[in-house]
Amino acid sequence: MTGRPVVLVTRKLPDAVERRLAEQFEPILNPDDRLYTTEEILRACEDADAILPCHTEHFDAATIARLPARIRAIANFSVGVDHVDLEAAAQKGVIVTNTPDVLSDATAEIAMLLMLGAARRAGEGERIMRRQEWRDWSPAFMVGRQLTGKRLGILGMGRVGRVVAARARGFDMAIHYHNRNPLDDDGVGDATYHASVEDLLSNVDVLSIHCPASAQTRGLLDAERIALLHRDAIVVNTSRGAVVDDDALVAALESGSIAAAGLDVYNGEPDRIHPGYRQLDNTFLLPHIGSATRETRDAMGYRAIANLVAIFDGEEPRDRVA
Repeated sequence: MTGRPVVLVTRKLPDAVERRLAEQFEPILNPDDRLYTTEEILRACEDADAILPCHTEHFDAATIARLPARIRAIANFSVGVDHVDLEAAAQKGVIVTNTPDVLSDATAEIAMLLMLGAARRAGEGERIMRRQEWRDWSPAFMVGRQLTGKRLGILGMGRVGRVVAARARGFDMAIHYHNRNPLDDDGVGDATYHASVEDLLSNVDVLSIHCPASAQTRGLLDAERIALLHRDAIVVNTSRGAVVDDDALVAALESGSIAAAGLDVYNGEPDRIHPGYRQLDNTFLLPHIGSATRETRDAMGYRAIANLVAIFDGEEPRDRVA
């Protein structure tokens, strides 16, 4: 890499990541962590050679068409790339990368937290304690559901799904999964493969969603499929909100068609989340913190930087998606 390419960083990154970035590039930082509008991003990148955004910034076809010609790459600080129009980027000759692998453990931990929180009514219990409403103990008080020995359905047995399966085996859960094709490597073990989403849903007690958002998966968990789950079933989502039909899931939770949901991702996040989720006692809600550990956020940043270094050295970046 010759010279020091200019990189527009759209959000505040961990200090260690920003220091490493400054060793290789001329970064345009966002120390106040302000959420830029599209117009602000376009103005800021007029003097940049690459952009290092998060999933909070959206690069649709119209935005990509307006990017300055000198922009060579969009190096995402995320695994998901549904916020970038990959076809438009490829047509414009802009390389797009992501940060896979490094957040599997952290996201799997959150998935397990959501399962436990939803199953054991942790959100209700925490609210009762904060409001000082705990008055008595009885055998009928705050009775939830036990995970041990239950059937866990994993929708998308990729990197995160496999780690979730490994963690869930510690609870003696039976693993079931759906992928486009069955897998035969060590990460799957004795898991049961289901050729269709419908068959998976009919045979699990907990559904954990780990497929990416795409045209094929948008609204995948709709009313018809939710109806295949039994009344004691729990839905967990640490992937993308777009995979879930919010109206259908809220209706099922309200009616008792399913028992509970644990959610870390949402349609319209952060300020346009379906209001029904907040109004229900049988939801356990987190603010998209699946990768929010110091170790993981640093690793994501280093991975994005490594991709940028490769691009400006004229090499193929490890995590190219377009």
